[in-house]
Amino acid sequence: MSCNFGNKIKITIFGQSHSEAIGVIIDGLPAGFKIDTKKTAAFMARRAPGKNDLSTPRKEADEVKILSGVVDNITCGAPLCAVIENTNTRSGDYDKLRKLPRPSHSDFAAMMKHNGFNDIRGGGNFSGRLTAPLCFAGAVCMQMLEEKGIRIGAHISSIGKVDDKQFDPVNVSADDFDSLLVKAFPVINDKQGELMRKEIYDAKGSGDSVGGTIECAVIGMPVGIGDPIFDGIENRLAAAIFGIPAIKGIEFGSGFDGSRLTGSQNNDDFISENGKIKTATNNHGGILGGISSGMPIVFRCAVKPTPSIGMQQQSVNTETGEEESLVIGGRHDPCIVPRAVPCIEAAAAVVIADFLL
Repeated sequence: MSCNFGNKIKITIFGQSHSEAIGVIIDGLPAGFKIDTKKTAAFMARRAPGKNDLSTPRKEADEVKILSGVVDNITCGAPLCAVIENTNTRSGDYDKLRKLPRPSHSDFAAMMKHNGFNDIRGGGNFSGRLTAPLCFAGAVCMQMLEEKGIRIGAHISSIGKVDDKQFDPVNVSADDFDSLLVKAFPVINDKQGELMRKEIYDAKGSGDSVGGTIECAVIGMPVGIGDPIFDGIENRLAAAIFGIPAIKGIEFGSGFDGSRLTGSQNNDDFISENGKIKTATNNHGGILGGISSGMPIVFRCAVKPTPSIGMQQQSVNTETGEEESLVIGGRHDPCIVPRAVPCIEAAAAVVIADFLL
């Protein structure tokens, strides 16, 4: 099923953007783990909408109610079920879209797949709203991983044509992640962050939107985790990351730039440091043959511009077959990237926890 993910730790995400609630079932969590609900709430707040004028005006508290799987916030071995109520929906904004599919949205494809019975409101189960329960699952998994010395962090790598500094692929540290967590706009170089904000404001002011990229790193991974062919770390991370709406690409290590290099330039020499084997560089992004090498796992993903924009676009009336112009109403992010940063971390945490726990 498309809403299920994982082998040992399995998550099932349910709900729609405008349904009564959305949520997640997490099966396979070890019993006896105490969930820090303050930490999960803080993680959820990083993704929550309506915090500033760089995001959608839709305000949702994203308060999580755990229905089962814990006793006194300690996992008891039963599947953990958590729900998040949708409290600020405006379904009427989507009435005309039942017959006028929005460009670059799932509307038309979903309409054809489900014979017109798809939930158009807010994008239904194709909505980025479904990343809220993913973030809760990821926040829980991150707490368990931290007990094993594994940390995950991400930052805005670019907005439009403005780039941030990238993580040091060899020496990225927990301090780097902690410095990002205290920032409302998570970039390494704050001056570049201001230029990125301008890109978003300029797009918003003209009724348009802008995309960007996010860089994520996993540190503290032991060597030898993962499998070749179809079940490597890259495979599983890509599958989970592409479950986040608006993600259109992913690269590991030197990625596409590495394809322009020679082998002698892109290869990572092995060295011995304090009795430990590692690599001098990390163009392989911490993964060799689908298996962790012990170096930081580093990847970047591309986020498309928000398809819901205030400019006039072209569509086709599915009832009449006639072309019609369309101006999308409702409340939308002029740029998805800032709120997607914790979603990327969450997806990575679910994958790594599934491999390790």
